Amino acid sequence: MKQPKPEYHITLNGRDLTTKISPDLISLSLSESRGDEADTLDIVVDDSKGRLLIPQRGDMLRVAFGWSNTGVVDKGTFTIDEIEHSGAPDILTVRARSASMTKEMSERRETSWHAQTIGAIVRKIADRHKLKPAIGDALAQILISHIDQTHESDMSFLTRLSKRYDAVMNVKDSNLLFMPIGHGTSASGKKLASIELTRASGDQHRYHISEREKYAGVRAHYHGAGRKKRESVLVGGENNHSIKVLPETYANRDDALAAATAEFNRTKRSQATMSYTLALGRPDLYPEIPVYLSGFNKPEIDDESWLAKKVRHELSDGGYTTALELETRDDPTTDRHRSHFRKNPK
Repeated sequence: MKQPKPEYHITLNGRDLTTKISPDLISLSLSESRGDEADTLDIVVDDSKGRLLIPQRGDMLRVAFGWSNTGVVDKGTFTIDEIEHSGAPDILTVRARSASMTKEMSERRETSWHAQTIGAIVRKIADRHKLKPAIGDALAQILISHIDQTHESDMSFLTRLSKRYDAVMNVKDSNLLFMPIGHGTSASGKKLASIELTRASGDQHRYHISEREKYAGVRAHYHGAGRKKRESVLVGGENNHSIKVLPETYANRDDALAAATAEFNRTKRSQATMSYTLALGRPDLYPEIPVYLSGFNKPEIDDESWLAKKVRHELSDGGYTTALELETRDDPTTDRHRSHFRKNPK
């Protein structure tokens, strides 16, 4: 049976580059993140024959990955912002980032948002940058009494807002995404179907548990009414020896509660992580996709519900691989997991 071959398509400002660079391609990689980081595309090409023209910063690249037997998956458009030519031997390296991460989104602004919902705020910023908003229904309805955007870019402001409400905020391919973390939503707001991967699917993995951020609860302070200058809310347990206190004092109780809840959820998710490299790349995998693993013979891994935090696709002489950075949705140090900790039977 004929083995499928890795396949990719690249265009530069709408012009097909695939056949031109394929004989000299050293590596092609794409790192996708669910957070405020821009997706990054890296192309490394052998230019020892001197045939290649150096592209310009600001040029637009579009890339698709896949296999000869299944076709390719479009991964979006990217803007070139770094170029390097080195030698000998001569090598051309091009780095591009998510095209919708415009310079205007990084410009600092002075704005006060008063009595507006998250949906209204996100839509207004999306309109300003000619982006299509995709907002979670529950998040869109949250009313913010007052928040200042002081000498802060739209990108930085939305990132801060997303962390307060435990949301995914990202800009990809002309979409502005603002969704609850863990809801398995693509950059365009479409629901991502969960996937199941087995031990046989990959050739490298690393499971890791850390106690560094294991807190019983998170406390957040807010401005009190009347004589009370400051009050607080606590999310989680009552163990005063392992309570994380947020440094910011929030405008009201609702804001403090949202921030404490978001941070408590984040610390639970970060208790366990799993790095997993698939021997055969999967172009259909994206950040925020729910993942279930099996075949590791460890309940701490096989019984967990995982979430993709980062996805890296890499194509080179070694083939096409996909590396996943996963985090758990549940606290892996609970009794449910510890009770299974034993040596495998012979």
